[in-house]
Amino acid sequence: MTLFFVGFANEVSLAGHQDGLLLLALPLYDRIEGEMQNQDRLMRTATIDRKTNETDISVAINLDGTGQYDNKTGVGFFDHMLDQLSRHSLIDMSIRAKGDTHIDDHHTVEDCGIALGQALVAALGDKKGIARYGHYALAMDDAQVRVALDLSARPFLICNLDFKTQKIGQFDVELVREFFQALSTHGGITLHIDQVHGVNSHHIAEAAFKSVARALRMAVEPDARMLDTLPSTKGAL
Repeated sequence: MTLFFVGFANEVSLAGHQDGLLLLALPLYDRIEGEMQNQDRLMRTATIDRKTNETDISVAINLDGTGQYDNKTGVGFFDHMLDQLSRHSLIDMSIRAKGDTHIDDHHTVEDCGIALGQALVAALGDKKGIARYGHYALAMDDAQVRVALDLSARPFLICNLDFKTQKIGQFDVELVREFFQALSTHGGITLHIDQVHGVNSHHIAEAAFKSVARALRMAVEPDARMLDTLPSTKGAL
């Protein structure tokens, strides 16, 4: 294939010959305009405020971020997990939570999952142009966790995590499942989490959050081949 440049006053096009055909790319200004339009449509953000008698939560996310996080829930290990979820999904995330942690951490963790799920739904909008599906197998030392998910609007959770302890520090390990249940239900996510290996409870939990993050990153990514198309034959998600 022979390529050559054709220059004009306000544009540059790349043209070429292949198999006797003349190939002419879009003018430069058209390509730039298209890129700017794509950038505009990728600004997918949402803020959710949720207040009950048990918790007061604010969640702000940007699906097209770089994984910047600022999470303060009053539950130390949970903050660490939310930070991992943000960093490895590349979803910018800021969560503030005040809850009845003098009772236990259950309401705070669950309600953060609810609010984050609602924020994901709001930021995704009509879901046109997204990949929709995501999967990942992540290893962390002794632990390996596989995740497959579908942004289907049909919430369903399979969570096969076998923790060897009841607590990680002061954190109840059963709350890992409670968080993912709330995220799945209110985010409309079919979410399968399967532990392949694992001995250390911290590693198992962190591998789960990181694997979910990576799968979520894949699912929310725009698909360049179908930016104006809903990834479903039903016509709705």
